[in-house]
Amino acid sequence: MSAFELVEFVEPAFQEGGVFTGTQERVLGEFNLEAAAIEAGRKAWNDFRASGSRDVAWWIVRVPGETLARWIADAGSPVERVLDLRTNQLIDLK
Repeated sequence: MSAFELVEFVEPAFQEGGVFTGTQERVLGEFNLEAAAIEAGRKAWNDFRASGSRDVAWWIVRVPGETLARWIADAGSPVERVLDLRTNQLIDLK
């Protein structure tokens, strides 16, 4: 079992009056090193942002089975974040 996983979440864009079809969750990879998972996440995030997609998407790195993320990025923002586990607040990476 790997120490970290990169997970992508996508909510497909829909037209006015459309129906929300739910969030699609997909594990993009499993990694032994957190840094390797984040590097792969940055590539997926940047590739998606460059694609021009109107879908809502975000990526997280977490320990498999955990609900807390170690790294977070979303398609609508150029800012990467981490979760401060002491305060449960998102902290922007500079």
